[in-house]
Amino acid sequence: MVDVNAQIDAVTRSIETKEVDDALAYVQTLAQTYPSPIDDVWDAVTSAERIPRWFLPVSGDLRLGGNYQFEGNAGGEIRRCDPPNGGQAGYTVTWGMGMGEPAIVNVRLVAVDASSTRLELENVATAASVPEGFWEQFGPSATGIGWDQGLLGLALHFAGGADGIAPEEAAAWVATDEGKSFMRRSADAWAAAQQHDGTAADVAKAAADRTYGMYTGEVPPTDMG
Repeated sequence: MVDVNAQIDAVTRSIETKEVDDALAYVQTLAQTYPSPIDDVWDAVTSAERIPRWFLPVSGDLRLGGNYQFEGNAGGEIRRCDPPNGGQAGYTVTWGMGMGEPAIVNVRLVAVDASSTRLELENVATAASVPEGFWEQFGPSATGIGWDQGLLGLALHFAGGADGIAPEEAAAWVATDEGKSFMRRSADAWAAAQQHDGTAADVAKAAADRTYGMYTGEVPPTDMG
């Protein structure tokens, strides 16, 4: 069982539309504090043995300059890798599906104290890399719900889910009432973040509704206009 409300409320979210390296970009950020020391959180988010316990099976050369591939999902290049030092750590990877310009994902860890660590994930996608009309239709929820699911998996891992959840089990969970409730709350939270970035409330809500429909299969993508 997942405490949907508690997990959604445990994550802070923001979206900023701004210039990054002279290009207009959508900068999406999520952060959550986990009840584990920074060395352990670092191991959980970088170890090929542990990542599948909370996210997806991963293959590749997981080192600076190497490449990675998540099973049935994104892959890319590892561009920065800074292990824990002085209470901080982080890495940067490209994140793409093999089509078009990949996003840049920055993961930062900060030791809150000896037994807890704050993880911040930043997804940077240039506006030019997003298919025409996609952002207007779906907004930040399109990627945000997926990242929320990842942070949920990590939270369950630190709560004792050492064996992880198989991809087919995760797919079955999102079709349950609990899974749908989680995605609904996530979409609404991203709509609120988009409004804070300056988008009109009705536009942000409509985008969140379309994305929720896409994730749950209640509205086929071909019907979304």
